[in-house]
Amino acid sequence: MPVTPQPRRPRRRATRVLAAAAGLATIGALAAALPANAGQSAGQDAAGAGGAGGKKRTVDVQLLSFNDFHGNLQPPAGSSGQVTEKQADGTEKKIDAGGAEYLATSLRTARKGKPYSVTAAAGDLIGASPLLSGLFHDEPTVEAMNKLGLDVTSVGNHEFDEGAKELARMQNGGCHPKDGCFEKGKKFKGADYPYLAANVTDEKTDKPVLKPYWVWKHKGVKVGFIGVTLEGTPDIVSADGVKGLKFHDEIETVNKYAKILDKQGVKSIVSLIHEGGAPASQTYNYNCDAPGAGDGISGPITTIAKGISPKVDALVTGHTHSAYVCTIPDPSGKPRMVTSASSYGKLYTDTTLTYDRKTKDIVRTSVKSAKSANHVVSREQAKAKDMTSLIGRWNKLAEPVANKPVGYISADIPGRGASAPEAPLGDLIADAQLAHGKSLDPETDLALMNPGGIRSDLVHKASGSEGDGVVTYGEGFTVQPFSNTVNLVDLTGAQLITGLKQQVSGSNEASPKILQISDGLTYTLDMTKSGADRVVTDSIKLGGKAIDPAATYRVAMNSFLAGGGDGFGELGKGTKPLVGSDDLKAFNDYLTANSSADKPIAPPKADRVTIVK
Repeated sequence: MPVTPQPRRPRRRATRVLAAAAGLATIGALAAALPANAGQSAGQDAAGAGGAGGKKRTVDVQLLSFNDFHGNLQPPAGSSGQVTEKQADGTEKKIDAGGAEYLATSLRTARKGKPYSVTAAAGDLIGASPLLSGLFHDEPTVEAMNKLGLDVTSVGNHEFDEGAKELARMQNGGCHPKDGCFEKGKKFKGADYPYLAANVTDEKTDKPVLKPYWVWKHKGVKVGFIGVTLEGTPDIVSADGVKGLKFHDEIETVNKYAKILDKQGVKSIVSLIHEGGAPASQTYNYNCDAPGAGDGISGPITTIAKGISPKVDALVTGHTHSAYVCTIPDPSGKPRMVTSASSYGKLYTDTTLTYDRKTKDIVRTSVKSAKSANHVVSREQAKAKDMTSLIGRWNKLAEPVANKPVGYISADIPGRGASAPEAPLGDLIADAQLAHGKSLDPETDLALMNPGGIRSDLVHKASGSEGDGVVTYGEGFTVQPFSNTVNLVDLTGAQLITGLKQQVSGSNEASPKILQISDGLTYTLDMTKSGADRVVTDSIKLGGKAIDPAATYRVAMNSFLAGGGDGFGELGKGTKPLVGSDDLKAFNDYLTANSSADKPIAPPKADRVTIVK
């Protein structure tokens, strides 16, 4: 069964996470720092529709939206850079898509002839980014978002990867406190658009640490935006990243601020929610409302959508990296559009909201709440020259690090784009961590890797001048862009069994998180069963021998899993901890030691987990 892409947590590379508590005062001042007319859209064409003086009562507002960009300024490689399109004859077609040069062109083209147009995002624009952005603490991505005309975004879980103080710097600008300014004579200016985090508060004051809402205004038209991230953000972000912060229920928070906006006379409201659902089809253009409204989607967003006040007219969502345009009825039974545009800038959503100047609200009929569709960010269109220039500038700075060869592969090794829960690249990473563990302690028995930590594929085709089959440091960074360490702990056999069962039970029951496992560990996953029973206890073996519940095993895993992240609380109970090197270094060292131009690494068979469907 396909596993919902898991966001991943903590820190981006090239930094140490800053204590969030130290930055609360700074980030709490963001609202005050925004100008009083920050919601005023500028540089748009004059509109002929309006209220009095013979103008039309209604006006169409274009809402362009996307989500989960994750710093992918350059087109994502392999399957991570493709969308699946359903053809008229029922077949499916893969289309290469994404990249800031093409996203900017797509959005600018879509805005033509649309005098009332606003662009919004639903979080995770930064974090878990490829080297071109991640090496520079995502300053390049914020600069790109400014240039392509983003008006507003919610935060996502990855906006907290480096803590609240760093998020404040993303908004307000300034040089990095440790690494300084990256370009001589240039100071990072910060985001021109507001970050919204209505459901994130300071533990001490209970006040929002970021502006909770923002109002777009143009020629008398006003649309309010409320931004929230998923309440479970602390479960998927390092403890340092969310230190001093509280994350609240999405429904309660949105409803609270919808009332506030309504009292202020803002009747048209859009919620930007960094939480999503699992579509029934992986094709971006399937009919999400067949056979009935919202029948083509499941997951957390369906519950959230059904609970959010009818005062809210549309929901722009994200987090699951899925594509959907669904009509899910609000609590009053009215249809309401719920959208998500995949990830990495491969799609954008174009939604038309009909604004009534008299009521100041969006017209929502019993038939449809809005006209909306996802569109492919095709790589066959012209590139935006300003984005090409931006990428070239930052590439020049990154080049000395990015292009260094670290290993060789004989074919594509699927990771993020794998079609099964056990990914060949996941097995390779687990093997690398086992090897690193053994270098620290020869008694290390096995390694476990969380699937959300694998951010891309390793692609055989050269991405630059390095040659086919060559893995560069930059490509490795794209796969593992987090500053995790490889840790060793002792777990009893009983704890190991419980940890494996937590893949499909507890908080992971609805959306299983299947761990990637090192060579020698095998077991059966029976998906015909439910909950923890899906992991067949008697099938769990190491080197062909059944796991002994009373024995002790030395286990290698990244620091996120060793801290109990992603719902693996049992793995966080290990004893005799030993902290090893950076996970990327462990991966690169393994590639270097086990491959050459003459003897490249072949994709692992991914046959360690037997799946019964």
